[in-house]
Amino acid sequence: MTKTIDYKQRMQSEMNALMQVAMKNMVKSLLEEVAVDGLPGAHHFFITFKTSHAGVDLAPWLKDKFPDEMTIVMQEWFDNLAIMADRFTITLNFNNTPEPMVIPFDAITAFADPSAEFGLRFDTMPTKTTPAETQIDVAVEEIAKEGDVVSLDTFRKK
Repeated sequence: MTKTIDYKQRMQSEMNALMQVAMKNMVKSLLEEVAVDGLPGAHHFFITFKTSHAGVDLAPWLKDKFPDEMTIVMQEWFDNLAIMADRFTITLNFNNTPEPMVIPFDAITAFADPSAEFGLRFDTMPTKTTPAETQIDVAVEEIAKEGDVVSLDTFRKK
């Protein structure tokens, strides 16, 4: 059987990946501007993200209430907006209680600015794990089933 390269499929896949990165970079850039200057005029953002994505940090009660996905609204009150290379932090008000959160850009599934009738939808990117991390996870699960104490020496390279 002769193998062939499907250039059309590969090009579509590569273009989709590049577009996803470009759109998330645009969201990052917008948040960087807002962190410095605030939201201009009537602009406000809806940001939807996977709450179970690695690196998302929320108050436990928020994770319980939104175990899969959550939409936050950046409008009149938000605080401590800080942008890093792969995530942003923000404090939002829930029932008069400020709640800090950390949201990796890879966790974002949608971004919208209703005042500008603008929106984006993203493919979710799976969290990458190394084979070593997978082996450790499996070993910890097996030990936990037995009810033994886990020793870090089990995982150290010799």
